[in-house]
Amino acid sequence: MQQRFAIATMFVAALGIATSAADAQSLGDRLKKRASEAAKRTAEQKVDQKATQATNAALDKAENTIKCATSDTACQDKAKSDGKTVVIDDSAPKGGAPAAAAASTSAASASSANSSSATASDTAEPKEAAAFVNFDFVPGERVLFADDLTKDNVGDFPKRLEFVKGNMEVAEWKGARWLRATTDGQFEIPLPENLPDRFTVEFEHVGVASSWPFVTLTFAGKRDDRAGDQVVFKTWDGNSATSGGGVFGGDGTERAKGQVKDAQNKPFTARIMVDGRYAKVYMGGTRVANVPNATLGRANKIFIMFDASADSPAYFRNFRVAAGGRKLYDAIAEKGRASTQGIYFDTGSDRIRPESAPTLKEIGEMLKEHADLKLTIEGHTDNVGAAASNQGLSEKRAAAVRQFLIDNYSVDGARLTAKGLGSTKPVGSNDTPEGRQNNRRVELVKM
Repeated sequence: MQQRFAIATMFVAALGIATSAADAQSLGDRLKKRASEAAKRTAEQKVDQKATQATNAALDKAENTIKCATSDTACQDKAKSDGKTVVIDDSAPKGGAPAAAAASTSAASASSANSSSATASDTAEPKEAAAFVNFDFVPGERVLFADDLTKDNVGDFPKRLEFVKGNMEVAEWKGARWLRATTDGQFEIPLPENLPDRFTVEFEHVGVASSWPFVTLTFAGKRDDRAGDQVVFKTWDGNSATSGGGVFGGDGTERAKGQVKDAQNKPFTARIMVDGRYAKVYMGGTRVANVPNATLGRANKIFIMFDASADSPAYFRNFRVAAGGRKLYDAIAEKGRASTQGIYFDTGSDRIRPESAPTLKEIGEMLKEHADLKLTIEGHTDNVGAAASNQGLSEKRAAAVRQFLIDNYSVDGARLTAKGLGSTKPVGSNDTPEGRQNNRRVELVKM
């Protein structure tokens, strides 16, 4: 408890709320006033507007371009009246089709063919709490742990997590299944092996705050590890527009921290990307910490500690821990193919999500740098649902990726072939959440 208070006090101070030993006892009662004052004093975070605009423009281009046949004047007129860009393509169906994002599948196929994202599920997905700023997160390609809580009974603690303490249960909330905590608590994510040199962590979180909830992650396998660094996420109460996250020492010493806006009382995705001692932390679509010499540990479990109460519950879901790997080109050069979990789609759809930008950028720049490289883009799904629906969705997703690279990175279409394989080429067991996650992927195959 002493350690948690030390970390909490240091973190609040780092984000602009002055604290001392004398006023520590009354900090909770004074938090709202101090947070409001701090919000007025804190300078607006500078963002890389150019990078953000480029990402948004690329995705807007994919979504606002309509293919129409030469003779389909009705399609062309409608697209123009809707403010869309018309691309003449005589292979387009009558009435037109989006150039890089076709219509969603039916509700049945939406539940049978998930996206490759760790945060995608069969329920409505929460919107990110912030715009994508300095976002360069690329998930590991080999999933070590994945759980969306759909196999657990409402009212139970999740079977695949390890309980430590607190009041926690699986609950239905806002149309989705979450781990809900109504007291301060602790739990662990068990792993089949020690964390490798490169790894990523993702989960969705909501801190419905009336006080000052923290979520702290420790990677060294010790619940009270003051030697290694920890990752902390924080949502303020309703009187402050600022939330944040960062890397702190086990004794509360600040290593790096950052802020986002409009994250309180809303779902956001917490993401951590580690490469050796290099650690980056993301809150929603914003990178909030960038530490080149972190000491996060490499245990076979991740320890999570958080604050919550009956009036201010904490919510968690969609956990994914993945092992990182080499750059895509290195894998292609050695094995002739590379798998990626970093291209995200809306559930049951081939609409590419904004968080796919870092992986798509890596592929696009790789193709520019290696002008002789030709690729087959393969779409893969798990075996949940009808095989025909999975096959069709995988084909559309592969085609969407191909078109995105052509449109946004000026890649010659002759260098890219799209191929959907549905659930016919699994790389893991479809009987486990990790296997299904690994099977839902996009692969790049050298031609």
